[in-house]
Amino acid sequence: MSPGPYFERHAQTFVGALGRLARRPLASALIMGVIGIALALPLLLQLLVQNARALTSNGADAFELAVYLKPATEEAAARTLASQLRGRSDLAAVRLVTATQGLAEFREHSGFGAALDLLAANPLPHVLLLTPAENSRGSEALQRLQSQLKELPAVDDVQLDTAWVKRLQAMLDLLRQLVLSIGALLLAGVAVIVGSTIRFEVTSRRHEIEVMKLLGGSNAFARRPFLYSGLLYGLGGGLVCLTLVAVARYRLDPAVRALTATYGQDAGLIGLGFELSLAALAAAMALGWLGAWVAASWQIRHIDPT
Repeated sequence: MSPGPYFERHAQTFVGALGRLARRPLASALIMGVIGIALALPLLLQLLVQNARALTSNGADAFELAVYLKPATEEAAARTLASQLRGRSDLAAVRLVTATQGLAEFREHSGFGAALDLLAANPLPHVLLLTPAENSRGSEALQRLQSQLKELPAVDDVQLDTAWVKRLQAMLDLLRQLVLSIGALLLAGVAVIVGSTIRFEVTSRRHEIEVMKLLGGSNAFARRPFLYSGLLYGLGGGLVCLTLVAVARYRLDPAVRALTATYGQDAGLIGLGFELSLAALAAAMALGWLGAWVAASWQIRHIDPT
């Protein structure tokens, strides 16, 4: 069989399925809308998890370690240690706050300037403020870095609050599992919605299918128009889904920027991106095709033209 007639028949079937959907615009739009809403919920939750991880990884100051050097450490030794630490791959930035700088800042912000003048010597140590690299901001990596820093001879103490990091990562992991669970249920729901719609269409065209079988048409041939209908329902639902997600992102972006501004950042919502959007569209079409295949195969198999 040459490819020309084969593709021509498929093109005719596709146009026919498109025409049937166009003849029932309201019903088709409602079905696509339901599919789009069902797919939009897990995608919005995925968008939330994706942005939460991005915001925590960009909030470098929140992961800062304060390394207090021993009081007897000279400033030159502190600068040497800072230079050595800057060569570590697990550190993105190292900033030295000398005892003199620390005392000046404390004098400026504490309001105890007169009392500090009575001190015979500066009681503050040199402090190194370390910003871990992005791939070293997990709770285990931070604790490992903290232990390694404490073993340095000039280090007196290393302060790091990882409790909130653990809680945040646990919440994000829980939310990710929730997204997967809800997504699986809603994806199954999409297949059921399309299957129910196709089942009704097969029933309404029963006599046409009986005539087709009497003329020698196979079950696969009779099923083909319904597969294209399911594919189009999925395509329309996927486009509705992406539109809803884009609108939600546009509406929420100003609020997110206002929130991140309170933490000294200017970060808006990250979109789904081309690859994830394409994957969502392909998944919607695949679910539409699958739901149509199951429903149409079951119905057509039990249609007896005799």
